Amino acid sequence: MNRRSALKNIGLGSILLSPLPGFAKTSSSSLPVLRIAHLTDVHLKNDFDAPAKYARCLHHVQQQSPKVTLILNGGDIVFDMNKEELHSIDEQWKLTHQILKDECSIPVQYCLGNHDIWWNENNKGQTIYGKKYAMDQLQLSRPYYSFMKSGWKFIVLDSVHLDIDQTWYIGKLGEEQFQWLENELQQTSSNTPILIMSHIPILTATLMIEDHIVNKWEMLGGDMHTDTAKIISLFHQHPNVKLCLSGHIHLRDKVTYNEVTYICNGAVSGAWWKGNKRETAPGYGLIDLYADGRFEERYVNY
Repeated sequence: MNRRSALKNIGLGSILLSPLPGFAKTSSSSLPVLRIAHLTDVHLKNDFDAPAKYARCLHHVQQQSPKVTLILNGGDIVFDMNKEELHSIDEQWKLTHQILKDECSIPVQYCLGNHDIWWNENNKGQTIYGKKYAMDQLQLSRPYYSFMKSGWKFIVLDSVHLDIDQTWYIGKLGEEQFQWLENELQQTSSNTPILIMSHIPILTATLMIEDHIVNKWEMLGGDMHTDTAKIISLFHQHPNVKLCLSGHIHLRDKVTYNEVTYICNGAVSGAWWKGNKRETAPGYGLIDLYADGRFEERYVNY
């Protein structure tokens, strides 16, 4: 049954349906200023036919109409650097650079994920230990930064930090980065809409999706930001913060809280190149941004 017939049959054919909050109604006088694609959790390595599948995803992005003019890569760029040998890490990054060079003509801005960080207790003395290796590969002077494009400010956060035992990670900003974020928001005109990208979600409902729950949910510090309340309180002081993008969970959800929309997109790799992660198929986010801070978005299964 098509949409018009369905409305007619229930007596609503003459009602004009309004767009949902956060979505723009497109007209000739209200066109998006920028179309972006949010690709996250690629987990690239030369296995599972991952290179060919990643190339297929990049081709799919470039075939969109209107065209995508910017890709935001949300982290976990390579398959895994944690406790890996250097020769394996080198191969994963070499493959990443080669595929982007051969298969993609759209500029990419990167966010570091937990799998892009080299944590190996036996190699702490090496200069590339921690985030240094990935930052060098991506030509980043620091793991968090901002930039302007088409009237929007983009803020890329570093959400992955070592836990107190120094062997694993939790999601947070830390005091130095939080102060930097606070300054960035204060120094941005209230008329400039802001999009924020992190690897670990600032706020997500995906952690509620567990099997065999009886009377409680377990939410680990590595699955969602541990400073969520502090960040949300800061956003509340700056209504021009419109959209927060993340990945990490490999599941797709959208939570709107205090007029800020938090979208956790599914992974390009799905379940690490082995099909769907639960109900979320491999894909990417496609987002149209408007000059007044509105946006339209959808999740695309490539």
